[in-house]
Amino acid sequence: MTNSTTQADTAIIDTDEISTRLAKLAQTPEQFRKINTFMKRRTHMSQQVEQVLVDGSLGHIYVNSTGELGKLGDVSHITDLRALFADMSNGADAPITLEIGFGMGDSLLEMAKNSPSTNFVGIEVHEPGIGRLALLADEMGLTNLKVINGDAIALLDNLPDNHLDTVQLYFPDPWQKKRHYKRRFVTHDRMAKVVRVLTTGGKFHAATDWEHYAFWMLKVLDTMPEFSNPHGVGNFAPRPEYRPLTKFEQRGITHGHGVWDLIYIKA
Repeated sequence: MTNSTTQADTAIIDTDEISTRLAKLAQTPEQFRKINTFMKRRTHMSQQVEQVLVDGSLGHIYVNSTGELGKLGDVSHITDLRALFADMSNGADAPITLEIGFGMGDSLLEMAKNSPSTNFVGIEVHEPGIGRLALLADEMGLTNLKVINGDAIALLDNLPDNHLDTVQLYFPDPWQKKRHYKRRFVTHDRMAKVVRVLTTGGKFHAATDWEHYAFWMLKVLDTMPEFSNPHGVGNFAPRPEYRPLTKFEQRGITHGHGVWDLIYIKA
């Protein structure tokens, strides 16, 4: 198995234990697997960001403002992400990427800036990041970026088959405690939803700095026949140039922390 980043010594990952836990998770009654993969955390934000979140003034970017703070966005009416760009310069037929959980939005903003012919949609529950990204995208005059507040699983359930060219999941919450593994976004059930909305030849790209989660994702994705690993079964991918190297990630690498990329193509 290859790693995308040179790193200091790490713990030996028990892949058999991962397989056992995934098997037990698959046997868990469905109603107990339907739990949030995220946790809303209230943190400080500027007055300008608060205003963006509640007044709807950037509706051309932030598409489902709740009108109040602390409220999870409603995605029930969002059934076609391509339609969000129908009146934009790229139009609805341009390649489209969905990023799940963009945090403060730095890498998604840079990707949208660097790839103007691709449309990008980011979904997040962290309000400071939502407001900040919408503000910066507006200041930069980006017309190929939309921001959604809400549950990514609920959004995926609303979308049609073969709808997206790329789904990306960068540094998701690793839910490192064993009792919380069921909250990890990458499970067979949840990735089946991703597969359904991807076009044939579409791409799923994940990155994490938690080694156990990296091998967990590898096990899940390598055992899904709907996906192929262009770097070979059991192998991670080198970080592609299009994924920005954030200051947080660079600081971790400097201190010897590993970062793992996984890229899979819908067969």
